Amino acid sequence: MSDPAVMAIDRLDKAGAKRELARLALEIKFHDAAYHRNDAPEISDADYDQLRRRNSDLEARFPNLVRPDSPTHRVGAPLAEGFNKVRHARPMLSLGNAFKEADVADFLAGIGRFLKLPEGEPIAIVAEPKIDGLSAALRYENGALVQGATRGDGEVGEDITANLRTIADIPHAIDGAPDVFEVRGEVFMTHDAFADLNRQQLAAGKIIYANPRNAAAGSLRQLDADITSSRKLSFRAYAWGQVSDLPSDRHSGVLGAMAAWGFKVQAHAVCTSVAELMAYHGKMEAGRAGRPYDIDGIVYKVDRLDWQQRLGAASRSPRWAIAHKFAAEQAQTVVEDIDIQVGRTGKLTPVARLAPVTVGGVVVSNATLHNEDYIAEKQIRVGATVLVQRAGDVIPQVLEVVKPGAKPFVYPIQCPICGSPAVRDEGEVDWRCSGGLNCQAQAVERLRHFVSRNAFDIEGLGEKQIAAFYAAGLVTAPGDIFQLRQRLEGGEGSYEKPHGKPLREWEGWGETSAANLFDAIDERRAISLDRLIFALGIRHVGQGNGRLLARRYESLAAFTAAMSPDRLDELLEIDGIGEAVARALIDFFSDAQNRAGWDDLVAQLQVQDMVRAATTSPVAGQTLVFTGTLEQTSRAEAKARAEALGAKVSGSVSAKTDLVIAGAAAGSKLKKADSLGVKVIDEAGWLELIGTTNE
Repeated sequence: MSDPAVMAIDRLDKAGAKRELARLALEIKFHDAAYHRNDAPEISDADYDQLRRRNSDLEARFPNLVRPDSPTHRVGAPLAEGFNKVRHARPMLSLGNAFKEADVADFLAGIGRFLKLPEGEPIAIVAEPKIDGLSAALRYENGALVQGATRGDGEVGEDITANLRTIADIPHAIDGAPDVFEVRGEVFMTHDAFADLNRQQLAAGKIIYANPRNAAAGSLRQLDADITSSRKLSFRAYAWGQVSDLPSDRHSGVLGAMAAWGFKVQAHAVCTSVAELMAYHGKMEAGRAGRPYDIDGIVYKVDRLDWQQRLGAASRSPRWAIAHKFAAEQAQTVVEDIDIQVGRTGKLTPVARLAPVTVGGVVVSNATLHNEDYIAEKQIRVGATVLVQRAGDVIPQVLEVVKPGAKPFVYPIQCPICGSPAVRDEGEVDWRCSGGLNCQAQAVERLRHFVSRNAFDIEGLGEKQIAAFYAAGLVTAPGDIFQLRQRLEGGEGSYEKPHGKPLREWEGWGETSAANLFDAIDERRAISLDRLIFALGIRHVGQGNGRLLARRYESLAAFTAAMSPDRLDELLEIDGIGEAVARALIDFFSDAQNRAGWDDLVAQLQVQDMVRAATTSPVAGQTLVFTGTLEQTSRAEAKARAEALGAKVSGSVSAKTDLVIAGAAAGSKLKKADSLGVKVIDEAGWLELIGTTNE
């Protein structure tokens, strides 16, 4: 698939690339939620990585089309219900991926270019096996474990201190560490522990976990720490977060110090060339089947910590580290049927129902087929024998057809849920239901999105509860959620049919659970503007665009007033808001039903204004342009530093530009800055300017 994908990118024009980036942003976001929030991925790691590679390749070819909600800006991992939230002092980032030797060579070459190293200077790299588990952060103060948290969305995680204390590999106290030291590592389950757990689950008539990662996730996120304690979880330290001091100036040295403090650390090697890294990767891949736990690749990290500091991070991942994945495991099976699932934006997604097959020790029976073009390209038919591959996930990728099937799949011309016509717009790859909120599937999915963790995050109001309230006619729009107490517990306007009885008398509910739900709903009446915008579930408007719009308009009143057709040009002037996003917003608020629902909703909420963060940086909030050749640092490093100080770096000079930094041989951008009267400084002036800040 990789070669056709590259060819397709080469043939795309700007408009086509823009549409494709919008589609990829939505699809990757969906799969992030399935993997991180639900521990129920719908595609394989390899298939997911292909989506991300295609997105990255498109952004590299069309850098001016990078979206504010781009997957390259996001670490996916919505939070679990029932835990207090913990804001990480330093973000817990994800890793970029390498798949072949050329990717590893590009990684090393990119480090050399960024740091402007002399050609041929060796770069020491720590190589260590990548465990397939869940990341966790352990905060120690004066040697005592005071807090443990999941990665969550990278910025905020769940407080699971009590659960982490039950893991034998995690010391409750350490000697010799700095006053504050946050250890980061992976929680996982060995193959033997996984088999023991599933035997116990089967004997008790409980769910059987699909793989060790899901079992570890389910065990770690138990609200009862005694349940976690009864399961054999393991932990390996691999990095650190906030620290008051470091015991070494090398990554390998800090790993050694953590081992001396009592942590188990992955065996690792320090390599200085692509050849050495590839040899280590090959050795580990060849022996992976004999390991007592799952590994899915090798992580490469720059050993020198001063270089790590200079390299910094690019959105969702550090520039000084990358994960080199192993090849996927494969098996053959038969496509028994193909179903259609309807998402909240009306997308009709085909899903292959497979004859159950074991791939890499895990039984799989479903595969997402993405869209009509994917099915046609692979010639997937009901009855076909297919080769599927798994790279750590439950649901595999259909790699190819081994034996053709007899029954071709015909894409439906109507929505299988509401019967509305299915449409595929020009330039789009997906078919969509045209029924909008008249389609029960879309309505329910939008309500589920509305109460999801990154939106209103209403504890106790999940998929089953939303479906039940919708079926009863109690909740058909978001505003109805905030009237549930009145409708079900009596009083003026109480709901009488078909459920006149209070919620506590419904099957599966009781006095406590009903009261807890109503209290949880009331607690969410206060919400920030960006989360409210995201919660609406408008197509193309993700968390990034929600924050962008909230920062631009700051208040509910200003945002509401701007959602008018005569303000479309104003929306398009917002950097990062493209035509697709702007029109989606205007279309949503121009619909009478949506506008009435919005008015009803916000009347019941206390929407918090978007407060701008205070900063002492001399360039915070300014738009900068770098031009010419910088002598003392690379352009990439200078841009990264500017963005870290709160500035926005643009590729072109305009009247809105605040400052131009001109290096040697500056050309047309310098001339345009002069003509517009934009302030210009040289590289020395830039370094002096940012040297005045402590940030």
